[in-house]
Amino acid sequence: MPADFEDFARAASRSRSSAPPDAPRLTRIAVLGGGPDARLIAALALAENCDVTLFSAYGKELELMRASSGIALRGAGPIGSYQVDSGTASVKLTAELDAAVDGAEAIFLTGPIHKQRTYAMVLADHLSDGQVLVLAPGRSLGAVESAWMLRLGGCTADVTLIETQGLPYWFRTEGATLHLSDRAPVAASTLPRGRSEAITGLNHILPNLQEVESVLASGFADLSAAVDIPALIMGGAGLVSGGVKIPMGGVPLPENETFANLIGPDQMRLIEVLAEERKTVARAFGIRGLPDTADWIAQHTGAAKGEGTRPVPDRDTARHMLRDGVIGSLVPLCSAAALAGISVPQTDAMIALTGAILDADIAASGRRLETMDITADTIDDARRTFDALTPGGR
Repeated sequence: MPADFEDFARAASRSRSSAPPDAPRLTRIAVLGGGPDARLIAALALAENCDVTLFSAYGKELELMRASSGIALRGAGPIGSYQVDSGTASVKLTAELDAAVDGAEAIFLTGPIHKQRTYAMVLADHLSDGQVLVLAPGRSLGAVESAWMLRLGGCTADVTLIETQGLPYWFRTEGATLHLSDRAPVAASTLPRGRSEAITGLNHILPNLQEVESVLASGFADLSAAVDIPALIMGGAGLVSGGVKIPMGGVPLPENETFANLIGPDQMRLIEVLAEERKTVARAFGIRGLPDTADWIAQHTGAAKGEGTRPVPDRDTARHMLRDGVIGSLVPLCSAAALAGISVPQTDAMIALTGAILDADIAASGRRLETMDITADTIDDARRTFDALTPGGR
């Protein structure tokens, strides 16, 4: 292991004791980003009487929120309309990053991966000891990459990163309104390992977080791209596609327009193969206890009908999902597989297919262990590298 990374790994491995039963709630919240995921987090935090500031570098995003008089939540969750910039009981909007994070106990990094990377880099000299950074979602090795970015940016503060694999709700946007449906529990971990009090302190905002032992465990629990990519692009006459069959001249019912209904038997078989490749690599790094494949897939697809359904994304959103899925989920798995000497042909094929569809070499932008100086000649070396990064004590 290179000396620079060894220093980083040791620093990142400092941990506190497990959370006491009365771990304090984190109530001073900053949300970085102006997309629907950021608006959802801000509204959920405000519903819990938190002091919430939302930062966006894009004036149009802030103006749209002000013009719409806030954030409306419908469906599941804390239904209501949450005001912005209208006094104490509202989300404060700002285009000044330092003002957003100053004094915040928890800072959410939202949006696509390239934005999360940027936030981590520019935050480096704005952070203070004790602050918590939340990647929602962090996908595979998101916390490791963010910690590396913070280090490159010169961060010296003792901060905690939380890598989550999702939010409490699936959501569909309609103007300023977010229509919510409940989501299954999602894996979450801290870096440094063992700082459970950070996750406990956010349970009032993110009640579906299921803590796992390390960022390795939460990263390998990220099946998102293995579900999303086959569901969104594998269709047509040659495959048995999902969905309720509509007689000629019939009209599809809105309640059948769900993500789970995009997945037919052929797509399911492919997802199962991708899931097994991920489990194989996880076992090589000592990570076991991942869910049964059927349950694992169900966590990411949502219900086919009724409560807990996941909406079908629009075309632009779908293409962003494909891009982030390759960058933040599939490429890290292939990188870990290469270190372990394991072949993952179906994962490689999904990367190539998605790149061809998007007409871009998105794999080149993926999270790779070697770009964070995590290199090894054997699987034992790789294990030792990760053990140095994520142990519970120093």
